[in-house]
Amino acid sequence: VQFVESGGGLVQPGGSLRLSCAVSGLTFSTYTMRWYRQAPGKERELVAAISAGGSPVYSDSMEGRFTISRDNAKNTVFLQMNSLKPEDTAVYFCNARYLWNEYWGKGTLVTVSS
Repeated sequence: VQFVESGGGLVQPGGSLRLSCAVSGLTFSTYTMRWYRQAPGKERELVAAISAGGSPVYSDSMEGRFTISRDNAKNTVFLQMNSLKPEDTAVYFCNARYLWNEYWGKGTLVTVSS
């Protein structure tokens, strides 16, 4: 299973970024896809999830600012992040899970700073 995560980078507070995660080597349409993040010195936390059927779920602190979506034809999951804050600075990881199968991407760094 291979992940290609992209879209991270440096953005000013209040700005936006769109993360992408293209996955190959699995039946993408059957997997629940998640974005996690890990800030320096902190534990990894769930950002958002989207079911195989396309239903999104968000962590309370992210709802309203972040939008998760998926394109099964392109085996890709997205995370649109708006109104970014310095505390959103973290490595963002893509996760695929179906039954007992779970896979992780290597992460993409998002830095929110002026």
